[in-house]
Amino acid sequence: MSPSSSSQRVGLKAEPTAEELSRLLEPLRATDRLLQLREIYGDRLVASTSFGLQASVMLHLIKEHAPEIPVIFVDTGYCFPETYQFSQGFIDDWGLDIRVFNPAISAARQEALFGKLWEQGEEGSKKYGLLNKVEPMNRALSEVGGDVWLSGLRRSQSSTRIDRPFAEQQQSTTKVYPILDWADAQVSSYFHEHDLPRHPLEAEGYVTMGDWHSTRKPLEGESAEETRFDGQKYECGLHENSGQNDYQI
Repeated sequence: MSPSSSSQRVGLKAEPTAEELSRLLEPLRATDRLLQLREIYGDRLVASTSFGLQASVMLHLIKEHAPEIPVIFVDTGYCFPETYQFSQGFIDDWGLDIRVFNPAISAARQEALFGKLWEQGEEGSKKYGLLNKVEPMNRALSEVGGDVWLSGLRRSQSSTRIDRPFAEQQQSTTKVYPILDWADAQVSSYFHEHDLPRHPLEAEGYVTMGDWHSTRKPLEGESAEETRFDGQKYECGLHENSGQNDYQI
């Protein structure tokens, strides 16, 4: 946590821009960021989870401090079996408002029509992300009615996230990252302090988590980034502008 953390929340006379919101959140603790966001945006807040290796942290923070926030899980149809098993424990036991959204085109239909998009280079990868990640997330935000999206993204996860601000505008959606500045050690400490459940594939050596065809265990000396999409990229498309004018992300 930042040494300049403060438990004091700020009353605002007008809704902040993404840049103003980022400056407001930066000195606060993660819990106070959530409370501040609740105060500003109320039922416009929506969270997301991929039930990845560190999903328990954001889900626990929400459970303890803002359990009314809907949590969206975009199920691509290509998750590891262990991810589905891991996710079910939260759905069954944590009392959160977890809502599952699937792509409009099923995995079987996609492969019949387009083949294995993840094997078709950059263009195939972009189409895969649009069909399986961006479209269902965009639909989820629209159906849930939220335009302020909370994500557990952290700067230390990849080189593409180092310069992220605490809040940014993506189309008509404001994206906010309450644990953006948490180092890996702080995440580990939070897991231990609250005895949080861990993704079963972590024990098998996985250092990051995504769909089964684009995620692998690291070879000796490899970084987490190199284990996703054969090292070609880290982001799946959700945290990049979709390029779709009729989408809100």
